[in-house]
Amino acid sequence: MLVSEVMLQQTQVDRVVPYYERFFEAFPTLGDCARAGPAHVVRIWSGLGYNRRALNLHRTAMVLMAEHAGVVPVDEKALRALPGIGGYTARAVLAFAFESDVAPVDTNVARVLTRWHGGVGLTAADAQAVADRLVPSGSAWAFNQTLFDLGATVCTARPDCARCPLLRQCRWRQGGMVEPDPWRATPSARPQSRFAGSDRQGRGRLLEALRRGPVGRQDLSRACGWPEDMARAERISAALVAEGFAWTDGRSGDFRLR
Repeated sequence: MLVSEVMLQQTQVDRVVPYYERFFEAFPTLGDCARAGPAHVVRIWSGLGYNRRALNLHRTAMVLMAEHAGVVPVDEKALRALPGIGGYTARAVLAFAFESDVAPVDTNVARVLTRWHGGVGLTAADAQAVADRLVPSGSAWAFNQTLFDLGATVCTARPDCARCPLLRQCRWRQGGMVEPDPWRATPSARPQSRFAGSDRQGRGRLLEALRRGPVGRQDLSRACGWPEDMARAERISAALVAEGFAWTDGRSGDFRLR
């Protein structure tokens, strides 16, 4: 469950499924993941994007083996102390793996709650507070799954209100669905920054090159896709080293996956 939730961060389910299966073929247990080098984990992750998640999963496996006897803790504070695990992921693990009475709020759930709650934009904290008040004791798994499905299939960016079981309780609907859609005012509805030409795209290209083998310093800018911008490529490569993805061979000067 922890692996799937990390993979689903900023990635759609249909894209995650084959990577999830490949990951567990390579690392059937927490111990297998912890014992593998980070380079091996990053290679298995190849193609899924947001590669920092792979490194965090490897670090998390190591922490769980060293500090939790190889068992995922049933405690939000302990989960959030793990590398790369934030509030949403911690609550999702608790709700769906352990059926705890907590409510994870993603973009789809925030959209449902924002429209239903009162037709005004909700901050992430506000949406979480609303969900926490609503989650029924002993039925959190079903409650959360229902909200997830409702937001993904009915209360979408273009809502199909005729199919919505909350039609009579939706305050935005009751108010005549006056534009702008209150969900558009929430932080989660804001579009991501452009990927093409971004540092994130260059990082991904360089990591993909490193998965195939060492990259010489003279080849950094070409590997990043910026053949005329060596300074930018060196900044990206330095960040990868600082974050633990790569290291510099002192003799050859080549960059390698750690």
